[in-house]
Amino acid sequence: MLKIYVDADAFPNLLKPILFRSIERLKLQTLVVSNKKVNIGKSSLISYIIVEAGADEADHKIVEMVEEGDLVITADIPLADRIISKDAHAIDHRGELYSVDNIKQYLAMRDLMEKIRESGEVTRGPKPFGQKDAEKFANQLNSFLARYVK
Repeated sequence: MLKIYVDADAFPNLLKPILFRSIERLKLQTLVVSNKKVNIGKSSLISYIIVEAGADEADHKIVEMVEEGDLVITADIPLADRIISKDAHAIDHRGELYSVDNIKQYLAMRDLMEKIRESGEVTRGPKPFGQKDAEKFANQLNSFLARYVK
């Protein structure tokens, strides 16, 4: 059965109740991976895994554990790419479903923006996370779960 992994270090608070309701409603085993304590809710279906401090420690742990068909919730595009290469799925906090068809485009854009910043150009970061983003996430999550959870 599908498991959900949450790359939780930067997981928005607005999404926690949305995800928690889905976990409980569909009885989905969920692993919340972070390098600090992050609480999504109290449930026997949720396991909390705290990894050592380090930029990509949570990512490495998720990649190590994820299996084909599982879902990872992350805003980290390189992690999403690694997940997709293992035939698993990834959704970001704003409701984007990463896939084999679009992940390389997202990686290229991320790398281009990084090069621009490294050259000294000041760029704007992403717009603040808001209610519309939470709604898009909820819609994408519900659509995904309707498709993949039997």
